[in-house]
Amino acid sequence: MAWGLPSTASLVRFCQKLNRLKPLEESTTEMPWEHRLTTLDLTLLGVGGMVGSGFYVLTGPVAKEMAGPAVLVSFSIAAVASLLAGLCYAEFGVRVPGRGSAYLFTYVSMGELWAFLVGWTVLLQCLISGAAVASAWSSYLDTIFSHRIRSFTVAHVGIWQVPVLAKYPDFLAAGMVLLASAFISCGGRVPSWLNHVLLLINLLVILFIIILGFVLARPHNWSADEGGFEPFGFSGIMAGAATCCYAFVGFEVIAVASVEAQNPKRAVPMAIAISLGLVASAYILASTVLTLMVPWHSLDPDWVLTDAFYQRGYSWAGFIVAAGAICAMNTVLLRILYFLPHVVCTMAADGLFFQVFTHVHPWNKVSIVGILVFGVLMALLALLLDLRGLFQFLSITVLLAYTFLATGIIVLCFHKSPPASSLDTAGSVGSEQASAPEPGQLRPALRPYLGFLGGYRPGAAVAWALGVLVSSAVTLDCVLVFGGSALHLPPWGHTLLLLLSSVVFLLSLLVLGAHQQQHREDAFQVPMVPVTPALSILLNIFLILQLSYLAWLGLAIWLLIGLTVYFGYGIWHSKENQRELLGLTATRSSPEKTAQDMQIPSQAPAQDPGHTEQPANP
Repeated sequence: MAWGLPSTASLVRFCQKLNRLKPLEESTTEMPWEHRLTTLDLTLLGVGGMVGSGFYVLTGPVAKEMAGPAVLVSFSIAAVASLLAGLCYAEFGVRVPGRGSAYLFTYVSMGELWAFLVGWTVLLQCLISGAAVASAWSSYLDTIFSHRIRSFTVAHVGIWQVPVLAKYPDFLAAGMVLLASAFISCGGRVPSWLNHVLLLINLLVILFIIILGFVLARPHNWSADEGGFEPFGFSGIMAGAATCCYAFVGFEVIAVASVEAQNPKRAVPMAIAISLGLVASAYILASTVLTLMVPWHSLDPDWVLTDAFYQRGYSWAGFIVAAGAICAMNTVLLRILYFLPHVVCTMAADGLFFQVFTHVHPWNKVSIVGILVFGVLMALLALLLDLRGLFQFLSITVLLAYTFLATGIIVLCFHKSPPASSLDTAGSVGSEQASAPEPGQLRPALRPYLGFLGGYRPGAAVAWALGVLVSSAVTLDCVLVFGGSALHLPPWGHTLLLLLSSVVFLLSLLVLGAHQQQHREDAFQVPMVPVTPALSILLNIFLILQLSYLAWLGLAIWLLIGLTVYFGYGIWHSKENQRELLGLTATRSSPEKTAQDMQIPSQAPAQDPGHTEQPANP
């Protein structure tokens, strides 16, 4: 026992380090923002953030290799998953009114390790997304020049027959990334008026594709002679839905811009819902006309929308589509490269990443080191990797971040919020707070029936129920996806596991619902908590399990590298660890000091550039 106690105490302290929360008041210490954005402004921001590379590069691979004409169903399911995640983003954006991101939202709700993993996957998402955009840009430009660039490269380099790698090195895509990185590192920005013009061109091109596509539609292309509507079955539709989730990345800009909204409680959720609905409609209509124009199996995934018009003899229309794609992807690539160093700088400012990335150039306010390091990595990915092999890497990082956010919403709703007012108003609300049950406690009306849950400290039963909820969701999804194939279960075993995991999932939901939640009138809250975020978790995990083993392998390798960085550097250099060390030193030097006297004041926002100037997630 004497040997076991210190090790147990050390393990508890170590686990506490992993779950350290970033103080909410520090994350909201921002410069005063001008509240000028209406619901329409936020909706246009969301549409501009989502309509980009995903429209031009995802439809073809998903239609030809995963879902066939049922790609429109895949986009619909992906839109539902994104909407559930969007509601979580809306609550975090309103309740954490700063230039936030999935990394920050996870840090203030779930803890340090989980925030680092989310930030680390966002870095991977940025790298692969930028490489995919550059490769698609190269493909559409090659189309305009009648594929002369590809023919020249193949003639002088040859074709590679290596899995995951591209058929030939894409020097044009790599050069585009390096050129855009140099532009950003020199302080270059795309003016807002030019962004609006390019967005208008992009929307007009999409409208042109839909209208002309319906004119050229042939219903025979959905017939059984061409393979039918769902040639790959239900599994193909769901695999396509998992991949299509990347197409809706970008609505996070609305949550980021919530600090400038006139009425964030109403405007942010409405703008997310409306923009997701508009973009989902555009994707569904475009994929519909695409598979009606030409047979799905004849599509060329590298330049699918242009190729469809070329096959029908409308080369002039294909040229217009290619030009629109290039305009859209130019701005997307610049936005990604501008956002990427800010993610790195944010993590470095919190002490979780190497401090060299916090150095911002005084003239152009850009992390030159971040641009150089990650710009070169992105260029290498664009040069060597297969574009279509990158999409599932993108989707798995997106769905993983959505899962963490939904879990964070449940954690936040059952935790006691910090006082929203100063001490002079504490007396007026003191009696009300004393009478109201504390968040995380068992509801008073249920204590006679569930008294065995009332003996835990506030939040303890919620934490256990949440862990059981996530575990049962993983089990249930694994049984649904692999129960009849990979697990080789007999029918009775499959049914039994399905029933057990479903019952445990529902019971954990009931336990969570039996506890008191926060109720804030001044902020938007996800409706029907914990049901809505639980459904988001269940759907996200189900879609993640549809992705290929290569996506899982790549993610596992990336996370192992990230864990090495965190346990070798981040856990010891984080700002929260420095707070603990300072507090421990103060306690040893002055044991009489109260906990309130030992609180470390928040740093000025100028010392934390990652949170004061963070743009939208690409």
